[in-house]
Amino acid sequence: MRKKTRKNIVKRLDTLFSLYIRLRESDNEMVKCFTCGKVSHYKKNMQCGHFQSRSAYSTRWDITNCQVQCYGCNVMQQGRQYQFGLNLEKKYGKGTAEKLLIKSKQTVKYSNEDLQELIQYYNNLVNQLL
Repeated sequence: MRKKTRKNIVKRLDTLFSLYIRLRESDNEMVKCFTCGKVSHYKKNMQCGHFQSRSAYSTRWDITNCQVQCYGCNVMQQGRQYQFGLNLEKKYGKGTAEKLLIKSKQTVKYSNEDLQELIQYYNNLVNQLL
C-alpha cells in the first residue's frame, strides 16, 4: 500500500473525480465531448476537461468547471477554452463562465482530511453510477 502523501491523495481524488465526470454524462457507457461532440466509450480517449485550469484548487473539482472532453480537444487543442465557455453558457446559463473565472482566482486551501472526505464523496457517487 502506498504511503498517503498529499500528492497521492490529490492524485487519487483526481482519478475518482475524472471517472465521476465521465460516468455522470454516460449513456450506455458512451459519452459526448463537450466541445466537439465526438462520441466514444467513457474509458477510451475521453477525459475530464477543465474550463479553468486544474492548477486552481478552487475550481479543480468543481462539477460545473469540469466536463467530458476527448483527448483531441483537451490535450491537443489545450481544452478549446473559448468553445468550452460558450457551451457552459448554453448548459448552465449566462454568466457561468465568468463566475468560474472569478472563482478560479480565489485561494482555497484543502487539508488532507478535506481531500479524503472528497475522495469518499466521489467514491460513493461513482459506485452509484457503476
